[in-house]
Amino acid sequence: MDRRLDGMDRRLDDVDRRLLSAVHECGMDPRVAAVARALSWSGEHGALWLAAGLAGAAVDRERRGAWLRATALTTTAHLASMGVKRIVRRPRPAHVVPLVRTAGRHSFPSSHATSAAAAAVAYGALGAHVIPPLAAAMCVSRIVVGVHYPSDVAAGAALGALTARLGARWVGVGHD
Repeated sequence: MDRRLDGMDRRLDDVDRRLLSAVHECGMDPRVAAVARALSWSGEHGALWLAAGLAGAAVDRERRGAWLRATALTTTAHLASMGVKRIVRRPRPAHVVPLVRTAGRHSFPSSHATSAAAAAVAYGALGAHVIPPLAAAMCVSRIVVGVHYPSDVAAGAALGALTARLGARWVGVGHD
């Protein structure tokens, strides 16, 4: 049975590598690469999502507390992904040339995807309908720039969405 699981692991790794290579190939178009780089840069340490949450709190004064709690939840998800990275320690892909520099050496889960999915769930519940498509683009950008396997991004998105979903009641969507 161990041999079958080991063989399955190799096949899944092979699929992950092939998918990364295929999506990364899109980054050879200079326009796609520019957008992917910009998304990657803006998502570093969850910066885009923190800025969006703080902007929501500034603009939507009636629900300022909910926006700030959603921002805290997004930050918590990002920090959780960093903790998981330190435990798992999966190296970044080595078979493609990355289009951006990274803050760390480990790729699982994608912290960009974690904070993006958390923001999509938390801010989406507050009516920020532009966030989910932007979050999806952020997730794909990490594969396009060649710094994450698709499974890193999927795991990060699941972690972020789950974290935000678990904290949804705390955030609340009513007036404070």
